Amino acid sequence: MILHPHFVTFPPRQHGAPLNNLKNLVSLFTSFANHEMKLLNTNTCVLQCCCTSSTNPKQHDLQGKSVTVIGLGKSGRAAVNLALARGASVLAFDQSVKLQPLEAGRKLIFELAFDQSVKLCPSEVPIMYIQLIYTVLSSYLGRSKVELAFDHIVKLRPLEKDPCFGEEGRLRTVCGQFEREIVEDADIVVVSPGVPLKSYGLSSLLQSGKKIMSELDFAAQTIPKSIKMLAVTGTNGKSTVTTFAGQMLSHLGITAFVGGNIGTPLSEIALQYFTNPLVKPNFQVGVVEVSSYQMEIPSEYFRPSVAVVLNLTPDHLERHGTMSNYAATKCRLFSHMANNKLGVLAFGNKHLMKAIRDHMNDFSPAWIGAFPGIKVDVEAKTASLEVPGTGVTSRLRLDALTAKGTHNYTNAAVAAFSVLGLDVRADIEGVQAAIGKLKAPPHRMQIVYEDIHGVTWVDDSKATNIEATLAGLMGLKGQKSVILLGGLAKVLNGQESYGFEQLIEPLKYHKCVITFGSSGASIHKTLTDNGLSIPCIRAGNLEDAVQCARTIAKAGDSIILTPGCASFDEFRNFEHRGMFFQELARSLPPTCLH
Repeated sequence: MILHPHFVTFPPRQHGAPLNNLKNLVSLFTSFANHEMKLLNTNTCVLQCCCTSSTNPKQHDLQGKSVTVIGLGKSGRAAVNLALARGASVLAFDQSVKLQPLEAGRKLIFELAFDQSVKLCPSEVPIMYIQLIYTVLSSYLGRSKVELAFDHIVKLRPLEKDPCFGEEGRLRTVCGQFEREIVEDADIVVVSPGVPLKSYGLSSLLQSGKKIMSELDFAAQTIPKSIKMLAVTGTNGKSTVTTFAGQMLSHLGITAFVGGNIGTPLSEIALQYFTNPLVKPNFQVGVVEVSSYQMEIPSEYFRPSVAVVLNLTPDHLERHGTMSNYAATKCRLFSHMANNKLGVLAFGNKHLMKAIRDHMNDFSPAWIGAFPGIKVDVEAKTASLEVPGTGVTSRLRLDALTAKGTHNYTNAAVAAFSVLGLDVRADIEGVQAAIGKLKAPPHRMQIVYEDIHGVTWVDDSKATNIEATLAGLMGLKGQKSVILLGGLAKVLNGQESYGFEQLIEPLKYHKCVITFGSSGASIHKTLTDNGLSIPCIRAGNLEDAVQCARTIAKAGDSIILTPGCASFDEFRNFEHRGMFFQELARSLPPTCLH
């Protein structure tokens, strides 16, 4: 282990190395962390969270104001930090978080590696160091074994007790019981994406004129207007298009941040304009993935230059109620646009066509599947692009794309069209040169492993609905694969069916289907009752499914996790499920179910 005031590097574990070495590492680590804690008590936070500077005109724009942040997930915590940096007094509320001593959560993670006789250092270590402990434990023990406990640690800590959240006097955390004063007494209420507008009386407060803002809009209020925003939403594919667009801009030498619903919350990006007065970010473009949850509250300050709605199929209806409401929420992206006001959306979707009627004068439309817009020829591996008002059609070759699945041809073409539409000195030649360098984000048809038997393991855990799985399967024709389907299925709009009968046609090209999880039995019945022509095996959980898949797949085959379901029956989210699958792929012995 190499120690430096702000950096710690852990050596890789040698095969067969005794766990005592890890104990020594962690012991040394916690001693180092305690030393750093003393520095934190007398100096500024090394995480650059709440430094201040009068050079930023927005720095104290909320001085004397009170801000309540509802929901303390990743976006909510970022919003808390941003509100503090802007000078506000902040009340942070989350109904689900139970306050316990940090040691209670930290003890969970250590007990995964050590017996209970290990003496833990009693002083509180900042989240920064817990993350580093998490990293070293993951490298020794496997990420999934520590993931759940680590997540528990982050949520347990009252924000005002974390040095990364600045002055205690301006921050108070309330968890558990909700009182109306929490929102009624605030000047501004910032709502995290995971909190429905119908909760806590927020909808009626918004209608009464109360300042209720989404985390997205709260962050956009402080981001310089000179930055051109590319916003991407849709039921499926939005993370991939967002990632591809960011990579294209980087290849073109255009400085851009990528965030929002993917990776980094917009509030965390906005905070960069407050944390270091000497080094300001110089972003030209912001590429922002936007979920429907982030658009429930109409935006005032988030004004994209290019807005994309990739598709719309039944999903999240437990929150939005109907497809009409879901479509209307998505299409709010087009209601407040800036600069070129280029709106890109799926051609022929009846719900989207109805939802944009009220916005047709607010943007210039382009279509995915028609001109002006984007047409993709999957067989020729090309796309034709026509920007509205130009009458000029450009041809984009897609044969160099390495991302798995033909559906990624459309994702790459839409990303290219959107980048060209930003009017930031991007040209078709530069975009063409970037195609071969594009990498899909994790858990989206991600090739993660090829084992010693010549079997390829593919993680498509992000396929949390039927349409995402269908798109992946349609792009895999001609490849013999063992397909893993299962988890917590979503009921389609106005139907009792989960919709898995739609997969019977593309599944016939593959070797076998294995269903698993809480909806595994129902999926198995649907497929077999509707004439699935390949073997269909039922397993108990994901681990059982992987064990069985190992004994079926042969050299040249693939094992593909493309669940078509939510992950919450076994896992916290699709990322957790995907990481668990990847570890199973590398570690399980080839035994099968009986």
